[in-house]
Amino acid sequence: MSATRTPQRRVSPVRRRLPRPRAAEIHLGETPHSRTLLHGVDCGAPIVVDPAPHIAAGREPGWGAYLDGFLDRNRAGLDALGLDPRIVAGRHGIRLELQPGLRAGAIPLHSAVTGQVSGGVVVSPRFGWSGVGQVLTATGWGSGPEFLTLPLVPGSGREVPPWVLAGPVLRLLADLLANLRPGYRERNEVRSHPRGQIQWQTYLTHQLPTGRWHHLPCRFSELDTDSRLRQAVRWTLERLRGDLGVVGGTDPVALTLISQIARLLERVADVPARRPQRGELDRDIGGGALVSMALREGLRAMSWIVDERGLGGGRSSDGLAWILRLEQLWERYVEHLVRDEAARTGGRVRAGRLGETTVPLAWNNPSHRALGHLVPDFVVYRPDGIEIVDAKYKSHFADLDAVRWSALAEEAQASMRADIHQVLAYAATVTARTAGERVTASLIYPVPHTLFALLKQQKRTLSLTVIPIGHRELNLQIVAVPFGHCR
Repeated sequence: MSATRTPQRRVSPVRRRLPRPRAAEIHLGETPHSRTLLHGVDCGAPIVVDPAPHIAAGREPGWGAYLDGFLDRNRAGLDALGLDPRIVAGRHGIRLELQPGLRAGAIPLHSAVTGQVSGGVVVSPRFGWSGVGQVLTATGWGSGPEFLTLPLVPGSGREVPPWVLAGPVLRLLADLLANLRPGYRERNEVRSHPRGQIQWQTYLTHQLPTGRWHHLPCRFSELDTDSRLRQAVRWTLERLRGDLGVVGGTDPVALTLISQIARLLERVADVPARRPQRGELDRDIGGGALVSMALREGLRAMSWIVDERGLGGGRSSDGLAWILRLEQLWERYVEHLVRDEAARTGGRVRAGRLGETTVPLAWNNPSHRALGHLVPDFVVYRPDGIEIVDAKYKSHFADLDAVRWSALAEEAQASMRADIHQVLAYAATVTARTAGERVTASLIYPVPHTLFALLKQQKRTLSLTVIPIGHRELNLQIVAVPFGHCR
């Protein structure tokens, strides 16, 4: 009698979930996932950098041994944006702070471990984007943003108005149109005298049956600026116009740039718009020494639009790396105001940036050659006197209005005294043309629009003192000027 065999059920293998690695088992080369965008204001509070997005996960919190590597990898960007790294020791360990300076802009931050982009920094102007837009419009974008050869800044495309970087792109495209190399364009035209190749098939089917025997359809090449590039410029201009129109809304700066685009489009109205291929732009940019700087920069600007690299305003999350030298921008704006006033009063302006106000200093000690000259920002010669103007992108005038002089920080007091001593040294180099001629030294400081309106109402936009110097008097004045014109 055979034993009954019990059927055995087939058991499927159980998939066991592997335990998650502990913090100590995570590979040190793992790329951080979050890309944090830090925010700051020029000359404002320090920006605290959280180490987590920029280092690998480890057993101990904080920067640890990665701080030096992080600073080394980001040195170029930090220097370009004028961010001063400061290491602060506290109860919770080492803290890294970035002190903003006199520049606005955006830069990427790189991981201390992998070198990949792990975040970014955006520094905004303390007088607001509206004031910057008005100043850039008044100065013709000559001191506009400078683009950096750095990777895109994650998240920065939605942090700035679209015109901040669209303005310089338009200026580069205008320079490109003015410097296009000659080329040939194919034309089809009905002529009474033959030129080029006569299109006999067209002549037999159109002109001959209608009795227009002397009308000859011709095809010929005509010397012209490069029509291929002009087509690409038209496409780029139309794209910028669409971006500014959608995102800019009623922004006066955006509307001003749209008007400039309309004028540039008139110069390429005879060609159709054509989206350029990225390969042809790269080929033309690398065209060697024969490619002019204006053409090279214009092609580079077009490549940003083709690649849809964020120019601000929200179309793209990531944006280009750029900087704006606010001290230089303020100086150019003061120059605009000084020249405008001089034109109305019969004055003549000399500018330091053009080398027109340089005063050499002959030291008897060769070690002082680095201080070999004085360069006032502007010297204005008027029928009734001479004025030395020095533009200072500082908040001293606003500080003086907010608190008394005795309550100012020692650093601010020392800085303002240095400004006064500097402009007085400039004034000492000016020789009055007549005995009774007035000599004035002016320090021009920016203030917010709201404060300027209050000071203007109280008639306190100018502070004046008279300093006797020998047989003549020197007028020293501190002037408050709004950053951008008041609406």
